[in-house]
Amino acid sequence: MIRMVTVLIGGMFLDGYVLGILGPVTGVMAEDLQLTVLWQGLIAAAALIGILVGSPLGGWAADKWGRKSIFMFDIGLFAVASGMQFFIDSPVWLVVVRLMMGVAIGAEYAVGWPLMSEFSPTHLRGRLMASMQIAWYAGFMLAFLIGHLLNEYTDLSWHFILGTSTFIAVALFLGRLGMPESPRWLWSVGRKDEARTLAGKYLPDDALDDVQHEDVRKGSFGMLFSKQYWRSTLFISGFWFCAVTPYFAIATFADSVLNQYGLAGGLAGGVGLSAVALAGVVVAFLLIDKAGRRVLTVPPQWLCAVVLGIIGIWAGAPAAVVLILFLIFSFFNAMYTSLTGVYPSEVLPTEIRGLGTGFAAAVSRVGAGIGIFLLPMSMESLGSGPTMLIAAGVALAGAGLSQWLAPETKGKTLTEAAAGYTH
Repeated sequence: MIRMVTVLIGGMFLDGYVLGILGPVTGVMAEDLQLTVLWQGLIAAAALIGILVGSPLGGWAADKWGRKSIFMFDIGLFAVASGMQFFIDSPVWLVVVRLMMGVAIGAEYAVGWPLMSEFSPTHLRGRLMASMQIAWYAGFMLAFLIGHLLNEYTDLSWHFILGTSTFIAVALFLGRLGMPESPRWLWSVGRKDEARTLAGKYLPDDALDDVQHEDVRKGSFGMLFSKQYWRSTLFISGFWFCAVTPYFAIATFADSVLNQYGLAGGLAGGVGLSAVALAGVVVAFLLIDKAGRRVLTVPPQWLCAVVLGIIGIWAGAPAAVVLILFLIFSFFNAMYTSLTGVYPSEVLPTEIRGLGTGFAAAVSRVGAGIGIFLLPMSMESLGSGPTMLIAAGVALAGAGLSQWLAPETKGKTLTEAAAGYTH
C-alpha cells in the first residue's frame, strides 16, 4: 500500500512539475528558437490541450481495459516524450512533445485518483486523495525554483532544464512495475476470483465486503448523463470548472494582475500566491476526514466569491488590502480545489469512475484555458475591476452548484458514496 501511495502521489508531483518548469526558461528558450508570441502561447498551452484530450481517453481506457495497464502506459508515454525535450531544436516539435506530455498527464488524472480511492481505507480515503493535490502544488513550486536556479546559476541548456522531468518519470515507471490491478475494477468486469485474491492481499479487512456489493456491469459514456448519475456528473464537472478557472488565470498572470493594483514581485508574485495555496491544501488534507467534504467545499467558495467581488468593486482599495484579499482567495480556493480530485472518485461507481474523472478533468482544463486566454484581454479592454467581478461570478456559480449538489461522503464506503444521489 505504501508503494502504491508513493507512486500515485509521485504522478501528481510530476504533473505539477512539468507545468511549473516551463516558466523559468521561457525567455532563453524564446530567444534561442526565435519564438514569436504565438509560438510561446502554443508551447505554454500544449500541455493543457493534451490534458483535455488525454483525460477522457485515459478514463475510458481505464474503465475498459483496467487501471494497471493505463497506469503504466501514461508514465511510459510521459518518460519518452519528456526525454525528447533534450534534443528538440524547433518550436513545432516542442509543441508536439508538450502535447504528448499533456495527454499522459490527462490519463494520469483519470486513473490516479480512482486507483487511490479504490485502494484506500474508508477512514483515510479523503486524506490520501488530498495528499495528491499537495504533491501537485509542491511539484509546481519546486519545478519553478529548480528551473530558476539552474537557469540563473549554471550553464545548463533550457533543453536539459525542461528534460529534468524525465528523471522523475523514469523513477516512477520503475516504481510502478509489478503493481496490482484494482480489485474493484476486476469485480466490476466479472473477474471475481482475481478480485477476491487481490482484495485479501492489498485491501483493508472491511473492503472485501464492500467490493462484493459492486455491480457487475459494463460502463459507458452515456451512463454519465443517465437519470441515475447526471447530478454527479454535473456537480463534479461544474465544481472543478468553477474552482480552477479564476485560479489559473490569476496565478498564471499573478505579477501582471497584481501590478494593476500597485503590487509586483516578491511575496506579491506567483510564488507568494502558490505558497499560500499550498498551505490551503495542507489544511484541507488535515481536516477532510475529520470535518468532512461539504464544509471544505461550500463555505470557502462563497467566501472566495465575496473576496473577488470586493476586489472588483473597491477600485481605490489600498495596495496592502488588495494583497491580503488575493492571499485569502488563494488560500481558500486551494482548500476547496483539493476536493475536485476527491469527489469524482467517490460519487461515481467503479464502471464509470475513470471515465467520469477524465470527463470532469477535461471540463476543468477548458475552464483553465478560458481563464488563461481571456484574462489578459479582459484586463486590457475592460479593466481590472470588471475582470475581477467576472471571476467573482464564476466563483459564485460554483458556490451555488455546490450548495445544491455537493454530497457528504465522509466515512462512507465507495459503494455507499456512489449511491448518494440514487437513494
